[in-house]
Amino acid sequence: MYQDKKLICKECGEEFVFTAGEQEFYAEKGFVNEPQRCKPCRDARKNAGKPQREMFTAVCASCGKECKVPFQPKGDRPVYCSECFAQIKEQR
Repeated sequence: MYQDKKLICKECGEEFVFTAGEQEFYAEKGFVNEPQRCKPCRDARKNAGKPQREMFTAVCASCGKECKVPFQPKGDRPVYCSECFAQIKEQR
């Protein structure tokens, strides 16, 4: 039915693949135009107006690795790296 297509990004000029799965998704949503930008350019354009999130350095309470978190650690609660947080979340 659908086959991967190679398209050229109008932003950066790089070639990118419009996959069969993406084409099917576009058809289901009723979109008639193919994408004109590659994924990195679409993401950059989407996030252009958003301010950069301030990240803070912390030490994981579980494994002891240094990690970056989007909040200021206060010391009254443990802070976990993303790997340990995912493990803890799975156990619940």
